[in-house]
Amino acid sequence: MNAWGYLALAIIAEVIATSALKAANGFSQLVPSIVVIVGYGTAFYGLSLALRSVPLGIAYAIWSGVGTALIALIGVVLYKQKLDLAAMFGIGLIVAGVLVLNLFSKSSAH
Repeated sequence: MNAWGYLALAIIAEVIATSALKAANGFSQLVPSIVVIVGYGTAFYGLSLALRSVPLGIAYAIWSGVGTALIALIGVVLYKQKLDLAAMFGIGLIVAGVLVLNLFSKSSAH
């Protein structure tokens, strides 16, 4: 797997782990708590492998930006949370920032 694949793995694992945090209910529920621990372990391992060739700032910006957008979407779909116009606009700006980094920045290692 290449660095971008490891970064994608890290993002997916982090999103799963963060989603399970709500269900873990303060780590009082065993199965969701295990998902949180394994998910974050996998996320940091994937991120560490991605950092072999992706610059730290770029990797973290993509990881946190995509993760934030996906978690917001999961909050809407699974937990019936509402996003107002300002929240949607802010998330759109985060996604736009990730796109700018990937499409136009020479700092990104493609």
